[in-house]
Amino acid sequence: MKTLFKPLTALLCSTLLLTACDKPAAPLNTEPAAAVSVAVLDEAAEHYVKLVLALGQYDSNYVDAYYGPAEWAEAVKQQPQPLPELLAEAQLLRDALQAHSETDAMLKLRLHYLQRQLTALISHADTLQNGTAASFEQQASELYDTQPPQQDLSSFAPVLAELEQLVPGEGSLTERVVAYRKNFVIPADKLQLVFERAIAECRDRTLQRISLPAQENFTLEFVTDKPWSGYNWYQGKAYSLIQINTERPIDISRAVDLGCHEGYPGHHTYNALLETELKQQRNWVEFSVYALFSPQSLIAEGTANYGIDIAFPGEQKLAFERDVLYPLAGLDPSQAASYDRFLKLMARLSYAGNEIARLLLNGEIDEEQFVALQQQYLLQSEAEARQRLRFVRSYGAYVINYNWGKDLVKQYVEQASSEDERWQRFISLLSTPKLPSSLAW
Repeated sequence: MKTLFKPLTALLCSTLLLTACDKPAAPLNTEPAAAVSVAVLDEAAEHYVKLVLALGQYDSNYVDAYYGPAEWAEAVKQQPQPLPELLAEAQLLRDALQAHSETDAMLKLRLHYLQRQLTALISHADTLQNGTAASFEQQASELYDTQPPQQDLSSFAPVLAELEQLVPGEGSLTERVVAYRKNFVIPADKLQLVFERAIAECRDRTLQRISLPAQENFTLEFVTDKPWSGYNWYQGKAYSLIQINTERPIDISRAVDLGCHEGYPGHHTYNALLETELKQQRNWVEFSVYALFSPQSLIAEGTANYGIDIAFPGEQKLAFERDVLYPLAGLDPSQAASYDRFLKLMARLSYAGNEIARLLLNGEIDEEQFVALQQQYLLQSEAEARQRLRFVRSYGAYVINYNWGKDLVKQYVEQASSEDERWQRFISLLSTPKLPSSLAW
């Protein structure tokens, strides 16, 4: 079958990439890496985008967003590329890029970005070809460019003990937590009003710090039967479709959380800035596609979750919820402070979810044990635990991007001492090709 792209040998041996293919190969490590040129990166970037689109034909979750040339997307549909051929091309392209170096700060980030994104593509393509999922650790390293800390589930016992003292009622701790949280559920007929007000506040606070395109906008939809609680489907031209899953009750704290995470200064802001700063102004075509299972996702999810804290520092989220959202939802504002204390304790259990996912993906527990452990350590209802099971089965080790990603972003941003400097560091993550392994640069 003919390839969608120029023959790989021609690509890799062009004057753009490897100028000496007709010469005997030099011994390894005897010469410094050749400086990369913009032309090299532009050609490699186009090839990378087409490889992502081609791999998306084998996994409907893989291409999270695409707003590049329509003919590229149509070509992969009309002429699907065999997985072995796609995998070989990606490996050779990655190897060719690894023969280059760069000293300019932005081009160095761009080169590194393409190398690591291709490594993730290769790993995911290999998994699809073999039909066997990689281990949790392999996914974390190859797909997300990191290795999160590992914790024994017993280490969460002190937090559970604190919750035992905090949450009133009868029955097991899980039963009491599930019952307690029902007091803070947004009524179905108030969801639209509460979410629109929360997102408006997130947007106002973000625009005080970040300039977005004048035409930026979004549509809010409520959906059901999804493995996730919220999703941003970025459409290009600074426009997003934000969906909120209502199949499970939504508590009042999630309005600001999802408003920031999916919208401002989270995914919508991140994608709009990448499109404006990198695709449009620099013509870096690799930022016309978003491969979900890639290092970019750790930055995307990490900034989206940290974005809640930077937009609502200190007690400002609690104050806004108590004074504005609780009354809109018809909930008792006098309970806001105690519920906030409860949620901060619950947040300390989030890494238990990583460990339970690790056990499942590594074959150490079965699905029923997964559900039981989610109920025991995350204090979820059975329905919530089974929804989480669907998520982990669909997205694997992606779970690390939310909490570990947030912690890495937090460490990077909070190296700055002033609020203005912290915002500048945060914005740099939203508008440059930073990845987990380049955060220290």
